[in-house]
Amino acid sequence: MVETDDMIGTSAAVRAYFGEHYEAISRFHARLRDEGELRGLIGPREVDRLWERHILNSAAVVPFLAGATSVADIGSGAGLPGVVIAILRPDATVHLIEPMERRTTWLDEVVADLGLRNVEVKRGRAEEYDGALEVDAVTSRAVAALSKLARISLPLVRSGGELVVLKGRNVDREIEPARKVLRKLTVGEPEILEGGTVDGVESTTILRMRRR
Repeated sequence: MVETDDMIGTSAAVRAYFGEHYEAISRFHARLRDEGELRGLIGPREVDRLWERHILNSAAVVPFLAGATSVADIGSGAGLPGVVIAILRPDATVHLIEPMERRTTWLDEVVADLGLRNVEVKRGRAEEYDGALEVDAVTSRAVAALSKLARISLPLVRSGGELVVLKGRNVDREIEPARKVLRKLTVGEPEILEGGTVDGVESTTILRMRRR
């Protein structure tokens, strides 16, 4: 029998994976399922695959942020991965940076509903916070090609911090066109990593770079 998305989300494996944070994650999922399409946050085809394609996909980045006490999520949109990171890392300050008002309104509502005291929602583009915000790690999901993403994100990363982003399987094709920007912004060699969550759910491709 093929598992539905709801079956995945309520499975023992997913409950065990999220542990004490499962209730908050489940509430976030429910809000996305009930309001996400209506509010223009997700497409209609995504409603029935939120756990596998979005919640678990976002959670896969969290182990790679273990050393970060401050994180900025660029183009946070529906809160993927930023809200998921904030739930799973209550010890870290998470800045959700999003330029669209209707999306920051959504993020404010979700943060209040879930009682996330470690989150700051910031309306604006990443480049507007150059010089005003410096964090241990910047993350994002499906925002831009690496050359542009590095240009707008890396100025927010402190020296020794990291850019840790969720990318597609062909991310290796984005590295060479971005070399000039990466050299200018003094980052080390990009690492392509595999982020897994639970058995049977496709792993996530993650690109990580450390700023010198």
